[in-house]
Amino acid sequence: MFFYHKKECTHSKVSPDKDSCYCPDCGKYIENKWYLTRCSCCNVKRKTIIKFGQIIPETRYCPNCGSEHYHIEPVSNINFIDINFAVLVKEINEEKSKNRTQSWLERENNEPVKLLGIIPGF
Repeated sequence: MFFYHKKECTHSKVSPDKDSCYCPDCGKYIENKWYLTRCSCCNVKRKTIIKFGQIIPETRYCPNCGSEHYHIEPVSNINFIDINFAVLVKEINEEKSKNRTQSWLERENNEPVKLLGIIPGF
């Protein structure tokens, strides 16, 4: 096979509105982390992109002051104003992704459980 490409899960079914959850496609524990870039000189927010696996600003120079330098700021709670500037990174938490075995115990008393009480007269 000349063009063999190992497919990696993109975790597309992990919703961006959750902080973390298990991916239904691969079973890994995914943490959603938001990042935005700010100018190091004037601290203005800059539109952020991911290029070659690195978080960088969309433009090379700051539109406010012309500086080339920037810093990356992790955002714990994203708001609707920052969502246009920030980028979402779905990171795998290896500690919680390890395979584990779960066991279930059956109750000795197999009587049905009442979910709703019966109201007399109805």
